[in-house]
Amino acid sequence: MNKNNKNIEYAIVDIETTGGNAAGSRITEIAIIIHNGTEIIDRFETLVNPEKEIPLPIFALTGINNEMVAHAPIFGDIAAQVFSMLDGRVFVAHNVNFDYSFVKHQLDAEGYKFSVPKLCTVRMSRKIRPGFNSYSLGNLCRNLEIPLENRHRAGGDAEATTILFSRLLQWDENGIIPEMLKRNSKEQQLPPNLPKSDFENLPDSPGVYYFRDKSGKVIYVGKAVNIKKRVTSHFTGHNPNPQRQNFLKNIYNISFEICATELMALLLECVEIKRLWPPYNRALKKFEPKFGLFHYKDIAGYTRLAVGKLNKNQPCIRVFHQLHEGINFLLNLIEEHQLDIRLCYFGQQTNEFGKSFSEPIPLPDVLEHNQKIENALEQLQKARPSYVIIDKGRNKDEQSCIWIEKGEFYAMGYIEKDSDLTSLEDIKDSLVRYPGNHYMMQLIDSFVKKYPGKLKEVDSVGVNCL
Repeated sequence: MNKNNKNIEYAIVDIETTGGNAAGSRITEIAIIIHNGTEIIDRFETLVNPEKEIPLPIFALTGINNEMVAHAPIFGDIAAQVFSMLDGRVFVAHNVNFDYSFVKHQLDAEGYKFSVPKLCTVRMSRKIRPGFNSYSLGNLCRNLEIPLENRHRAGGDAEATTILFSRLLQWDENGIIPEMLKRNSKEQQLPPNLPKSDFENLPDSPGVYYFRDKSGKVIYVGKAVNIKKRVTSHFTGHNPNPQRQNFLKNIYNISFEICATELMALLLECVEIKRLWPPYNRALKKFEPKFGLFHYKDIAGYTRLAVGKLNKNQPCIRVFHQLHEGINFLLNLIEEHQLDIRLCYFGQQTNEFGKSFSEPIPLPDVLEHNQKIENALEQLQKARPSYVIIDKGRNKDEQSCIWIEKGEFYAMGYIEKDSDLTSLEDIKDSLVRYPGNHYMMQLIDSFVKKYPGKLKEVDSVGVNCL
């Protein structure tokens, strides 16, 4: 055992619960074993009445049912004893953030201000005994020949975790545990399955970061002005919500891509969320437009304009978040170009606009009408500008470039200041082509309004200005 661990007492904790998150679930059983670094000096174990029904799947896992806890103490009855056993000691558990979040949540609810250092035996095991395929408690006990009785009961799991912890203390010849306990160490804040080296390698730069699960699949994409600082914020605090608990448990790896500016990070984040559709990204999904303005030719040869719901990969003239936005846009187009309202469709709303005619009026000439539509669409296209946003690069030898083509995000990338690009097409082709969307153009429009000096019309862009 490392000498630096003397005079520290540890509280090895295991709990059983009604569910997977502290906000909506309750403790049904708790076991606490106090260890002084050499031997067990105290222990406490009890069933707990959760004051709510125990779901059938939880009963199937733990064997604890409603009858067993009916006459057990509620957590408020044992809160003082739990607090006195944990306060001033190091809180140890297998996947510590799960147990800690429940205990802290319920102690806080009883009026106890609870905050103690933590140690995770998953993270400790990964560092002190690397090389196992799995670091679940059951698999570690099999691999290390640790007896594990009463699996998925607080007493049995706490007993096995204590034996594991005792061995880790003895095997820790490199001072890993004291290093984990240092106040400035981020170790216990990190998800149990995330290597600390992944966190330490994060830059203090703008960019996009990717959280990946055990199989390497991206489960979350984020952007940041400072990647390391933003990632740290995911792991601080003790939010007991189920989404966060599951989220942290599934993070096995972090990768990143540095961007020159916050805007480029925002745009890349949008692209990647659209491409990967990670399960834990929800915020940007709500910004997806729902409606579009379309044109099509009917059986009589008339080109018609229609506002309707967007379908995946269906091209359209304009997109809108609300149906009424599309309807108003189409009505303005009809008025401006003197189009026949009867040859336009307004989403789920039938053409009430055309029912005021007292007598039937013949439809316009097909060629004349279609020409009006063509003129309207051509004018819409011309009204959409092409420009670039020139800004700082990732280093002093380059500049960033975002290319907008006819009002749509087209590409972005980096241009070396001493590059031999000789034409606009060369510049355009050197950038990375990305699919755009309505939300990305909202971001760009907001940026241009704030920093108009960074915008350059495509016609005025030359190699020298880069």
